[in-house]
Amino acid sequence: MRRKPLKTKRYPSEEELLNEGIYPSADTQWVLKEPDGHTYKWSNSMERVQVIRQGVTYGSIEVISERLNRPIKTILTMIGIPQTTYNKKKSEHAALAPRDTEWIILLTELIDYGLMVFNNEESKFQRWLEKPNISLGGQSPDSLLDTVTGIGEVTACLQRIEYGVFA
Repeated sequence: MRRKPLKTKRYPSEEELLNEGIYPSADTQWVLKEPDGHTYKWSNSMERVQVIRQGVTYGSIEVISERLNRPIKTILTMIGIPQTTYNKKKSEHAALAPRDTEWIILLTELIDYGLMVFNNEESKFQRWLEKPNISLGGQSPDSLLDTVTGIGEVTACLQRIEYGVFA
């Protein structure tokens, strides 16, 4: 007796969503405001590359810490920066390396998108980040934010929530 192949649901790729004008839309303006008042803006991939190459300052880690409602030490561990380096470089107003800047930008975009999906209700978004999620293999979304792939999976999960595709 031959078994029928299992049917699997196919979720749209990020490229397909971009082509359909779904997250992030062409008119999306991303903004990262640092504690010292410096603001970084980007609305497309090329502008994002410029910001990454320019580098955001170590103060942006504090912004991400506040927005994710996590201690700075947790964010530093996530990004892979020692506390002593952070303390020294922040006091010097130094720029992060491109790799670390990209992490900050990805987290900024994820937070903004998550808040949009949860109708700007920060407490709901924070609770969602902390709860184990079946579509993420039973892991909490915030436990996956230490890798680019994990950030992508969390973003995909938010996309499924936004469009009502929970399976």
